[in-house]
Amino acid sequence: MNTEIITKSYPQPPFCEKEILRYAGCKAANEETQLLLQSCIDEAKCRLLYNVCWRELTFDTDGNVCNFGLFSFSFEKLAKNLCGCKSVILFCATVGIAMDRLIAKYNRLSPARAVMLQALGSERVEALCDSFCEDMMKSRNITLRPRFSPGYGDLPLAVQRDIFSVLDCSKRLAVFLNDSLLMSPSKSVTAFAGICE
Repeated sequence: MNTEIITKSYPQPPFCEKEILRYAGCKAANEETQLLLQSCIDEAKCRLLYNVCWRELTFDTDGNVCNFGLFSFSFEKLAKNLCGCKSVILFCATVGIAMDRLIAKYNRLSPARAVMLQALGSERVEALCDSFCEDMMKSRNITLRPRFSPGYGDLPLAVQRDIFSVLDCSKRLAVFLNDSLLMSPSKSVTAFAGICE
């Protein structure tokens, strides 16, 4: 088991327009919406980064108590997700600060464009997480459980403090945690991914 923190950059994942439109709340895109979407992709794509830092942690469970070696806590849904795993990959993924800057700019100039950029940023960071997990499974010949993030199920955002301490996200990725436990850049994700035995 490699317990060091590893940082890796990824190539741009393919864009999924259907997923971007779903995040934007569009059930069907008319021509104007489609043009807005394409324009947002064109403006954002050369500004985005695709960076991940991660480390592997040992894992065992006693009922709902999840023990990761460096920290432990009790959450039923996380314990259920990781049941049977002996180790987990803990990671942070980000597409960088440029998306936040674009969204802030268009919040003032064009709210519709800002909404589409919000959706695009969400799709981009999820696509990065998918690429990272696929890379881990292929390169290490492992199977991963579905990733589980703070704020999902019964796992509170307070867990972010432990994750940031263990991964050193601020130094490795320039991802910071504010007093409200939200990340900056906002289009960043932390997650546990259990390694199946």
